[in-house]
Amino acid sequence: MQADETSGRCGWAGSEPIYVAYHDTEWGVPEYDSRALWEKLILDGFQAGLSWITILKKRDNFRAAFEGFDPNVIAGWGEAEVLRLLQDEGIIRHRGKIEATIVNARAWQKVEQRVGFDRFMWDYVGGTPLQNAWPTLADVPAKTALSEQVSKDLKKEGFKFCGPTIVYAWMQACGLINDHLTGCPQREVCAGLGR
Repeated sequence: MQADETSGRCGWAGSEPIYVAYHDTEWGVPEYDSRALWEKLILDGFQAGLSWITILKKRDNFRAAFEGFDPNVIAGWGEAEVLRLLQDEGIIRHRGKIEATIVNARAWQKVEQRVGFDRFMWDYVGGTPLQNAWPTLADVPAKTALSEQVSKDLKKEGFKFCGPTIVYAWMQACGLINDHLTGCPQREVCAGLGR
């Protein structure tokens, strides 16, 4: 799939308004906020095995259920909160992913205190987004040596649901890697936003 012929945007964005808005305003925009990076990693973990649009449509419900994705709050949660979330029809009710969110909040706290989660992540790309130049969606890899390394390092820090494919999708979404297709107008926009 190439860039959409009428809009030029990446073909995966389709025509559904929520997906188009996500593509045009969020995906690939460099994210430097430590908490926001963590939220996006958690949502990418929940997306495993599902379509991203499913998560997008439930994102506000997730934010409400998970206290605005405040890892300092979530780190103190236990079985009572897991049981509450398993009853919440507005989110993905998967015990393993819910429990991983709590574990990941605690792991985030440790990294945040030691070096800052934002710095920890951006150091992998030297603080500047990697700029790829893929002409078609078929050219974009599902994972790379870099995402495999980041995944391995996150797991060493105690994170769960952060395999190399999830990590690559997350790095794309957070703008650590600019994977807008070469014909997409957002490619140059995102390239210009890197620090």
